[in-house]
Amino acid sequence: MTSPYASLPPRNFWRSGVAGASVPTFPDIIHPRFDIARDMRIATAGSCFAQHVGRFLRSSGYNVIDAEPPPPGLTDEEAKRFGFNLYSARHGNIYTVRQLLQLTFEAFGRFAPGDSIWHRNGRYFDALRPTVEPEGLRSIEAVQRQRARHLRAFGRVLLDADLLVFTMGLVEAWVHQPSGTVYPTAPGVVADSDKPADIALHSFDFLEIRTDLLRFCAFMRRYNPKLRVLLTVSPVPLTATATDDHVLVATTYAKATLRAVAGRVRQELDYVDYFPSFEIIAGHPSRGRFYAPNLREVTPEGVACVMQHFGAAYGNGAAAEPAATPQPEEEEADEKVICDEVLLDAFAPRAASMA
Repeated sequence: MTSPYASLPPRNFWRSGVAGASVPTFPDIIHPRFDIARDMRIATAGSCFAQHVGRFLRSSGYNVIDAEPPPPGLTDEEAKRFGFNLYSARHGNIYTVRQLLQLTFEAFGRFAPGDSIWHRNGRYFDALRPTVEPEGLRSIEAVQRQRARHLRAFGRVLLDADLLVFTMGLVEAWVHQPSGTVYPTAPGVVADSDKPADIALHSFDFLEIRTDLLRFCAFMRRYNPKLRVLLTVSPVPLTATATDDHVLVATTYAKATLRAVAGRVRQELDYVDYFPSFEIIAGHPSRGRFYAPNLREVTPEGVACVMQHFGAAYGNGAAAEPAATPQPEEEEADEKVICDEVLLDAFAPRAASMA
């Protein structure tokens, strides 16, 4: 009897697929379900690491949607500080699948958030994207008008897109208990809620995240039947956890859960694919070489490695060629990732590093 393993290709064996490969290059690491053509209308969203994906696609000549471009006169750095040029709409980082689902429902008139405007020092903030106006706005009405424009823009993105690239980042979120509204950060970090006692931590589990992702996909395919979804999991560890777990344990749980959901939904929906940026960066074959000394930030070399694999898989190899990608490591070294979650580091006890 012939072993079922006898005819498998080198990519199926650890010795040839990983240990014998030219690490950190993993040939044939993914068999993509679809190519990403240069004329496809691509939307990007997700946690902080998703900014690298969008930047790579734009610099490589892909047709990335920008429904909320910056006003004239802003430098690129100023634009990013105010939430422009990061994603296909000015929603800031979307850390959880529930946050994506609720934003989508709100854009289509199916959800009304509760406690949606926070304040600090006489200024008002959109609680669902508090960092896009770093100093806040002068009135509640100004926040409401700006959000209405944003929702119209995000709705257009979802209707126009051929592909949504979504990076899953966190399972922990702060939730307004009366309405179920999920925020990208806790009250008191950027701005303050009038009723902080109504907001509590929730850690989404596998079943909740899978259900939310399936609901998002089913909802959007009714409105945009051509939409495909490419999932990734951010390799960036948690800055902090509000659970009882050590931050390393909480990070491992979060990434394992998100990775399991992505794999399961890919099995269930033929228009969903998964790209292994998490495995390339965080997997032990890379020996931690792609993390900065703080063991959290991904280095430009790491981003370049991920994007080269991405281009090889989804662009028929074109984007992986040096001529097609303008020096990604040098570009990334000059770029800053805008990340709400990193603000939590300010609350860490300084003495902890001496323990």
